[in-house]
Amino acid sequence: MAHQSPPLAFRIGHGYDLHRLEPHPPKGQGRLLVLGGVQFPEHPTGPISHSDGDAVYHAVTDAILGALSLPDIGQLFPDNDPKYYGVDSSIFLRGAAARLASSGFAIANLDITVICERPKLSEHKSKMIANIARFLGCDRSQINIKGKTHEEVDALGDGRAVEVHVVALLAHTSNE
Repeated sequence: MAHQSPPLAFRIGHGYDLHRLEPHPPKGQGRLLVLGGVQFPEHPTGPISHSDGDAVYHAVTDAILGALSLPDIGQLFPDNDPKYYGVDSSIFLRGAAARLASSGFAIANLDITVICERPKLSEHKSKMIANIARFLGCDRSQINIKGKTHEEVDALGDGRAVEVHVVALLAHTSNE
């Protein structure tokens, strides 16, 4: 019988998501822009996506799944499955949170970078952090969100896309 070493104390995962933004119907097919569970109804464009296209929730989900060495969001929640069409992306984050809870690991911290020219995120960060903390069962102090622009360079800088990077640090919680 092979000896199994105890789990490492920490794990790191990286999550990434990018969504093309288009005008809302009838001029385009963009959905309502949602980032970190916060809706931006006044924003003139929105993501082209199968779900609601919340790039923050998607990238956080992938960062957690990656740190746990699990299949990614596209494998667990395929974008060709009709049951995920138009769904609130918190379903993916809740799925990652359930896997996290049963893993013996917990969030140590999340560092989230949202890249878009608009909307400006400063006044919305607190609500986004609260939403993520609620779904993951962690303290708000364990989550950081930075808003960056692309200085009017390429599709991001032209406002035709939103990009999100997340680094998740998980800490082992059990003494097994």
